[in-house]
Amino acid sequence: MTINDALMVGREALMTGVMLAGPLLLLILAVGVFIGIFQAATSIQEMTLSFVPKLVAVVVALFFLGNWLVVSYLDFFTRLISMIPEMIG
Repeated sequence: MTINDALMVGREALMTGVMLAGPLLLLILAVGVFIGIFQAATSIQEMTLSFVPKLVAVVVALFFLGNWLVVSYLDFFTRLISMIPEMIG
């Protein structure tokens, strides 16, 4: 295994991580900004008002994106396992 192989695997792992976490993090960010604006406009400072909608949004997103997330992760893992003989020999 050369340095280039290690860098390629690391880069692919980072890109897969960003691809899998990105949509969920952006959704949480959007919901958080919306709730923050709503709280500022109505002067409601309830802690659960900021937590519960984010939790519900993540659960709904995982319901719709869960299959894609698992398939993407398994594709990466399969490619990683299939590269082992090339890296050893």
